[in-house]
Amino acid sequence: MNLEKLNNSDQNSFTQILGEIFEHSPWIPQETWKNRPFNTIEHLHKNLKQTLEAADDIKKLDLVRTHPDLAGKLAVSGELTDFSTAEQQSAQLNKLTEEQFETISKLNQTYKDKFQFPFIICVKDHTQTSIFEHFNKRVSNDSETEINAALKQISRIAWHRLNDLLT
Repeated sequence: MNLEKLNNSDQNSFTQILGEIFEHSPWIPQETWKNRPFNTIEHLHKNLKQTLEAADDIKKLDLVRTHPDLAGKLAVSGELTDFSTAEQQSAQLNKLTEEQFETISKLNQTYKDKFQFPFIICVKDHTQTSIFEHFNKRVSNDSETEINAALKQISRIAWHRLNDLLT
């Protein structure tokens, strides 16, 4: 797919093409479609982020909650989206030792118990080691800091997904 074809797409096609850029949240590209044409991938990404930022807190929290746990049940059972599968594999989260898997499972649970949503990090920007470091550090944050961190990471994930899709 290229940007010119995307700009010329009707709203349904546009939404379908970009529907998984933001995990299980096609409402973001659907609402962004009206801002076409986009001159660059950066311009498109900026508009997608603006749509997200303009959403109410409930929609934002719903988006955060749609994300899977890192190396969690969905990853183990092969039920992640194609994007999430590739991203987690890029950080070799599918190749954790038994001890690492146990640690990340405990961190996932501790984090979700505290914040009521999964830990989100743009794994394409990290290594296994840095993911564990950020996980351990961020679990001590307050809720407001962490929801903002999650939304920032979601935007980074969307950036990488757009580049994978459009280049």
